[in-house]
Amino acid sequence: NIAMAAQMTDAHRRFLQVLMSHGIMEGSETRKLHRRCCEIHKVYYAHDKLDDFISTINSHLQPLFMQIRKGMSEEDGRAHYALVNLAETEITKMASDYAENELELFRKTMDLIISSENGFASSTDILNLADQLKTKKMKKKEAEQVLKVFVEDKWLSERNGEYTLHTRCIIEMEQYILSNYPDVARKCNICHSLAIQSQVCESCGIVMHLPCVRKYFRAQTEPRCPQCNDFWSCDIP
Repeated sequence: NIAMAAQMTDAHRRFLQVLMSHGIMEGSETRKLHRRCCEIHKVYYAHDKLDDFISTINSHLQPLFMQIRKGMSEEDGRAHYALVNLAETEITKMASDYAENELELFRKTMDLIISSENGFASSTDILNLADQLKTKKMKKKEAEQVLKVFVEDKWLSERNGEYTLHTRCIIEMEQYILSNYPDVARKCNICHSLAIQSQVCESCGIVMHLPCVRKYFRAQTEPRCPQCNDFWSCDIP
C-alpha cells in the first residue's frame, strides 16, 4: 500500500509540468492546481493532502537533484511553492541564462540588498555599479534593461525604484546566501527561514520577518522580544 501511495500518477506529472512552466506559484493557486490535476486524471483528492502529494513528486525528483520547496513571501507572509534545482549553486544555474557581466551586476545587487538595513537597494545605487563591473562595464541604459529582465524572471522584485529579492530567489538561493553571507544573512527567529526584509531587536540582535512580526505581536498588549524579552522598539507593521 505504501509503495502504491508513492507512485507518480498523471495527476502528479501534470502538476509538476504546470509548476515548472511557472517557476513559482502562490499557495492558493497551488492548491487549486492540485485539485484540478486530481479531478482531470480521476485520482483521489483531499484538500489537506497537498504536502503528501508534493512529497510523492519530490521522492521521484530526488535522483534528478530537484525539489518542490515551500517558502513565504516577505511582503504579505503568503505561502509559495517553487521548483528548485539542488545540483548546482543557483548562481551557476543562472549562468546559462545570463551574460557574465549581467551575473556580476546581479551579485553586486544582491550584496547591496543583503547588507542593507531594510532589505532593499535603490535603482540609483544599483545603476552606479554598472560602470564598475570587472567583467565588462555596462551603460546605465543597458543596466536598466538587465534589471527589468531580473524582475521578469522573478529573481528581483521592484517597488517604487527600490529592489529586493523575489520570493522565488529566496526559496532557491537560501542556502547559497546563508553560506556566502555568513556575517549579514540571518534567519527569522519565528519561522527559521532566511530573512531579507526584517526588523532587528535592538537589545539582542535577533531578526524577524515583517509578516512574522505582525503575527507574533498581534496578541500582545506590549510588544516584547521573543528572545530577550526586552521592549520591541521597531514600529509593528
